[in-house]
Amino acid sequence: MSMDIPKQEEGSKMDVSAKTAFDHVEAAKVFYNIARMRLLEVYNWDELCNLPSATFILTDELGNPVKRAVAEGDHFKIDIPGPGTEVGDGYDWVTVEQVYEESSAANQLTLIRVRPSSNPLHKSEETAHFFKDKATSTFTVTRIGNEVYAEVHGRNEIANTDSSGIIDRIRNTIIGLSAKVGLSFPQWQSLVDGLVRNNG
Repeated sequence: MSMDIPKQEEGSKMDVSAKTAFDHVEAAKVFYNIARMRLLEVYNWDELCNLPSATFILTDELGNPVKRAVAEGDHFKIDIPGPGTEVGDGYDWVTVEQVYEESSAANQLTLIRVRPSSNPLHKSEETAHFFKDKATSTFTVTRIGNEVYAEVHGRNEIANTDSSGIIDRIRNTIIGLSAKVGLSFPQWQSLVDGLVRNNG
């Protein structure tokens, strides 16, 4: 099973995980499919979190909101608490680079990788996110035997201080530094906990 997480080269990195174990492999397989759909239905992520957090709106490649499983080329339109970016019309944007699934008798994996992007509703190529576009976030749900894991891996997280607007530069620096010192950790931990929460 290959989990394709980009190499850490510069800036910060972040890793969070959660797991649920079952007495029998068959029960884990059934629950994996539940967790997999939770992962793929990005537009419901904020409902999985047990704390006030970012709101995730799944859009197609043109920026139109959609309610379906995520696909490569889609975008996440992210509303984080506090002021948003001017270039992003008040939102942070990422593009979905990869959606990957793999399955065997012993293991199963669903992976989504995203990268900061421009706002698809505008012609500007400027990155509309508090991190530079070298950063990636990889979201996974995995079944290994009778255990189901959810993980988030952030790599090469560097504050986006290249924005054309001074307000965006200041905002991105503050939020980027907050993430660097771990203030985004509770949100991602809440998400992975929610992805593998066994409601019975």
